[in-house]
Amino acid sequence: MNVWFAVKFRLPILCLFLIGTWLLPSWAQAGGLFLTEIGTPDVGLAGAGWAARAQDASTLFKNPAGMTLLEGAQFQGGAQLLYGDIGFTSDGKSTPTGGGGGNPIDVFPGASGFYVHPLGDDWRVGFGIFSNFGLGLKYKGEWVGRYYVKDALLAGVSFMPTASYRVNEYLSVGGGVNVMLGAVKQTVGINNLGSTNDGQMQIKDQAVGVGGNIGVMFTPTRGTRFGLTYQSPIDLNFSDKPKFSNLGPIGTALQNNGLLDNKLDVGITVPQSLMFSAYHDLSRQWAIMGDVGWQDWSEFGKVDIGVNTANPTSVVANLNYQDTWHVAFGTQYRVNPAWVLSTGFAYDSSMVKDKNRTLSLPVGETYKFGLGALWQTTRTLNLGFSYELTWVGDMPVDQSRGPLSGRVSGDFKNTTLHFFALTVTWGEGVKMGPGGA
Repeated sequence: MNVWFAVKFRLPILCLFLIGTWLLPSWAQAGGLFLTEIGTPDVGLAGAGWAARAQDASTLFKNPAGMTLLEGAQFQGGAQLLYGDIGFTSDGKSTPTGGGGGNPIDVFPGASGFYVHPLGDDWRVGFGIFSNFGLGLKYKGEWVGRYYVKDALLAGVSFMPTASYRVNEYLSVGGGVNVMLGAVKQTVGINNLGSTNDGQMQIKDQAVGVGGNIGVMFTPTRGTRFGLTYQSPIDLNFSDKPKFSNLGPIGTALQNNGLLDNKLDVGITVPQSLMFSAYHDLSRQWAIMGDVGWQDWSEFGKVDIGVNTANPTSVVANLNYQDTWHVAFGTQYRVNPAWVLSTGFAYDSSMVKDKNRTLSLPVGETYKFGLGALWQTTRTLNLGFSYELTWVGDMPVDQSRGPLSGRVSGDFKNTTLHFFALTVTWGEGVKMGPGGA
């Protein structure tokens, strides 16, 4: 990962191999690992109006204060498919042999569920299950970057109880507790140098972290509202004994230093974020909305690493990530009482500069284009259909980490992601689109 640590291990090779090959194992899109695509109508808006739209039960996560705008009990369930088109092309400077690894994402399913219940006129409570953090990859065959990553997963599933209160006709406040179950897994190849076959190391673990969301909603006039929401950081502390196979001479060196039977601890921080959104009904047919957001990815790049030996050793690795900014704009159009169409555009800055990009986390600045439709089938039920194209483009990578991993240089070219979402919203007096919520 272009990271050399001044770590006081007794074996320099551990610094090159064990730590350097297992940090932040995931492929991600957008400005970082946060996804606004959680199987809701926001997919068709590219996330525009995230903290102010408040037209369905998913607002309990996006801005819990928005629950007071829902008239009665409401449930929303969503299903989503992600198809990624990403491929690596070596520029001829790479030292390991191998191919481009194929498409490491292919199809990635997702789902979400949200329920909001009124307690009188001014109070609302809700509960949601969703995943908006992380992604996975799996390179195919003997790909050129196998000594950095072969397959990887970093994901979080959130369980979130929330509550909101209408202070007056203009102002609402809300908050929730985000209990995140995190999972991590990575497999990397080991270059046995003179041996014919590669070795392998795999690490996997689960961890639970707790954070919170708070939000405010200001509605100066009917059809116009402003939302501000804050998500706190969540610490996930993973610990697992690496599983090695087919080790060559490096196995003897690791065994002699007591490193084959000890755990590797990795602590990451899911970053805090802040989002400001606005929504306005231009008429009973047209509505516009937008966002400005910030995410603290510089903190995510500070990773606590430790090895539980007889003499425990730890280090904080700074991966030189930078904070990201998000802007989005979207619109909704009511065709007739039964149909509402939506479209949106969003931009996320990159959490890494080109010189710091890695094979296991190749991210860049991102452009999103969304299209969607809502169909009011009955007074209590509507269906949503959404599509989003996420374009990341070309991302150069040049990593070099000594003779074991070698140098891998090339580009991820024309990187795109495709999101398809289907939602079902049921409730008392469900409304949608301009002039609705």
